[in-house]
Amino acid sequence: MKTQWNIDNAHSEIGFKVKHMMISTVSGSFRDFDASVETNGDNFENAQFEFKTRIASISTKNEDRDNHLKSEDFFNIEKYPQMTFISKSFDGEKIVGDLTIKDVTKEIALDADLNGVAVDPYGQTKAGFEITGKINRKEFNLTWSAVTETGNVVVSDTVKLVIDLQFIKEA
Repeated sequence: MKTQWNIDNAHSEIGFKVKHMMISTVSGSFRDFDASVETNGDNFENAQFEFKTRIASISTKNEDRDNHLKSEDFFNIEKYPQMTFISKSFDGEKIVGDLTIKDVTKEIALDADLNGVAVDPYGQTKAGFEITGKINRKEFNLTWSAVTETGNVVVSDTVKLVIDLQFIKEA
């Protein structure tokens, strides 16, 4: 029996971290996203995960930087307004699937911890995940680059993904 789980946005966050000038880390997140999981009963092994976000909702707590990320130098939100991920497999520890950013779809593997399943005070069954991984932004045509006077790269190629998701089981 298939079970549908939908994202609990109030208890979820899609975040990322990128080295800036190789001396500090900038954190950001996407505020507008949707995700769902389809499972066999309450067993999450081999669950099917789907995720999409509106890239215009990116926030790094700096408006100028956010606008630069939305521009043609990076995401080009006019042409590519959303990012998607569709899983191919989940073995309880790794989610493997296709991530699409801009015009590139690439298979990635993410570490996933199912923190558990619990019933909240309102009788809703919820499941919580912590998902982490790394991607190379240049593999997704996010190729803008600059170098400081001292030779430091302004933005690292490696982007760390830090994703906390809570899903609500549909009745």
